[in-house]
Amino acid sequence: MAEYRRSFVDGGTYFFTLVTYQRQPIFVEPLPQKLLQSAWTDVCNRFPFTTDAFCILPDHLHCILTLPSEDVNYPMRIREIKRLFTKAYLSHNKETLARNASHLARNEATIWQRRYWEHTIQDESDFKHHFNYIHYNPVRHGYVTRVRDWRWSSFHQYVHDGYYDEIGEMKAVSSSI
Repeated sequence: MAEYRRSFVDGGTYFFTLVTYQRQPIFVEPLPQKLLQSAWTDVCNRFPFTTDAFCILPDHLHCILTLPSEDVNYPMRIREIKRLFTKAYLSHNKETLARNASHLARNEATIWQRRYWEHTIQDESDFKHHFNYIHYNPVRHGYVTRVRDWRWSSFHQYVHDGYYDEIGEMKAVSSSI
């Protein structure tokens, strides 16, 4: 198996996709969404980062995060978010999928896929592309017909802040890169 090499940039801005194990739709209910928000906030308070954009879908989430200058440790943050969410989730729900020998050996739950997708944002154009991709993802998946109808997204904050209008047309957006 080929070894995947992640990109590390001091104070970098990164796009992530985290997927539930076997695409379980665990985020269809409000409680798991709130548990994720709580884990996210806890990790952000202990290991600061900026959440530039996010969208939670039933079986995965997308986000753009920016780390503080001279910090490259996004793997620890992602691992910690997944760990805290899993712990909280399992305190309210039972695992619906059986753990295989590998899960048992690693003492892993069947909540998240082990790996996640990461992309280092290269420039302003790349940021805008991923920013829009995140917000329009619920439409692409057919969950809603209008971006504004998806509740679990940073889209609404960006409408409030004047980056998007109500129908989802981008006015202006800039990253911290």
